[in-house]
Amino acid sequence: MGTGLENTWIWGVRDMTMKQTKNNVLPVMMAPRSRPTDPFRLKAWHGLILASIVVLASIPAFAAEEPAKASIFDVLVRWMPLLLEGFVFNVVISISAMAIGTITGAALRLGQISLNGAVRKFAWVTTQFFRNAPWLVLLFFAMFLLPFEIKIGGLTIPLPDWLKAIFGLSLPVMANVSEIVRGGVVSLPSGQWEAAESLAFSRTQVLWRIILPQCVKRMLPPWMNLYSILTMATVLASIVGVSEMMTLTGQALAAEGGRSDLLIPFYSFVLLMFFIYCYPIARWTIRLEKKFAVIN
Repeated sequence: MGTGLENTWIWGVRDMTMKQTKNNVLPVMMAPRSRPTDPFRLKAWHGLILASIVVLASIPAFAAEEPAKASIFDVLVRWMPLLLEGFVFNVVISISAMAIGTITGAALRLGQISLNGAVRKFAWVTTQFFRNAPWLVLLFFAMFLLPFEIKIGGLTIPLPDWLKAIFGLSLPVMANVSEIVRGGVVSLPSGQWEAAESLAFSRTQVLWRIILPQCVKRMLPPWMNLYSILTMATVLASIVGVSEMMTLTGQALAAEGGRSDLLIPFYSFVLLMFFIYCYPIARWTIRLEKKFAVIN
């Protein structure tokens, strides 16, 4: 038991705390507030709505088909294996371009923090040039500037159009990955560098053992978002003659005699396939953003 003066002080503090609590003002440090829900974030029912729109958009085409010709559904089913094969080719192009762009982009970013001034300037200029260049223009440059084959001694290595398309799409990916790595490195507090230097780590050890491992979680969500954008951009390869899904869709429509009632169902199927592939990636990206969120 304390003295009367102490008891009076304790009860007075408790009364003041209760009054402040009623006024939603706490005298102690509050727990961090949860982040407000973003109403524009993708949800599962958004995908159902889009799929329904695609199906409903195809209904007029089914209603307008001519009885003497094969039904739209039968035609779509007949061409579906070929279209799916083309879509797999889109995925292969996207994965290959992303792999090349990630490796070269990470190397480009490391060049921007090099101690050599010439290397640092070259990496910065390269990043800014390819990051701000149109993807389609870079694709055309890769298609027309690269040779059809490379001769090394007595060995001839052909360069098909799809390989040129992969190289052309990897250029903007490289520049964007460089910026993603830059953002991950900059987001780390400077104390990480200072602590590593105080432990006599070399610059290479600091990057590979301390800085970059911590950046992976921060870089993963934007990296996945870039991959989704790249996957949707692979249809640009159809303009330069690569036999991917859009090219095969046009060829299938031409083989059916240019029936106008097939346009909406066929291109709706292309849209649906890309949505089915990219939407789970978008949902996973949002989940990783919440999991790896950094509250400053």
